Parts: sequence; structure tokens; C-alpha cells
Amino acid sequence: MVGSIPQPAFYIFKCQQSAPPGMPKPSCVSQNDPESQQLFQHLAQSLMMKGIIGTVQPVQTGCLNRCQQGPVMLVEPGHTMYVGLTKEKIDRIIEEHIIGGNVVQEYVIPEEMWGEPISPSAMAR
Repeated sequence: MVGSIPQPAFYIFKCQQSAPPGMPKPSCVSQNDPESQQLFQHLAQSLMMKGIIGTVQPVQTGCLNRCQQGPVMLVEPGHTMYVGLTKEKIDRIIEEHIIGGNVVQEYVIPEEMWGEPISPSAMAR
């Protein structure tokens, strides 16, 4: 159908969890880190400026359970978890992974913090 909205090639889930002030728990959006508060907007604007927002869907999410590595975002397909994000890192991820097709390995969560997914069927009671 002409003019229909295409299925996105990628979904980028950006954690927007913010711990209340004074909480010891690290969070992906921090009161003490102004840049962390601007990362989702930067992601969306960069996708728009590159003209690819129609095929890459940025999604704001709650906690993705890797708070120590924050700010984090998850790129699907591929279960690629990017950690310690800055605007510069997001720009490089868009350029090299989303457009170029190559995962930016140095920003990916360490293997021991992520590992292989476990099949729900293996866990189901």
C-alpha cells in the first residue's frame, strides 16, 4: 500500500529511569548529569536529521536492569545493549550500527554483565 507506514528495521529502547534525588542507586537519567537528561531527545533528533526516523523507532522505557552501566539503550534486532552513553557515542552508534550495519563493540555491555539469553521454555515450570 502506497503511503503506508513501514515496519521499523530497528527499535532502540532507551532507558529513561531516574532514581529520586539522594538515592544511592545509579540511574540512566540523573539529576547530577544534565547530559543524561538530553540523550533520548538527542537520539530522536539525530534519527530525524539523518532522515531515518521512519525506519528506526526510538522508544522510551523504564528500567532495563543494567543500572550500574547506565545510561543504557537496547537495539533490536540483535539484543545489543549499549552502555555508558553520551551524545557522541549515540551519534557513532547511529552512523556505524544503524546505518552501517556494524555493532560498535567498544560501547557494548561486557559479556559477563549480559551473556546469552536463556530460553523461557527452559525455565518454565
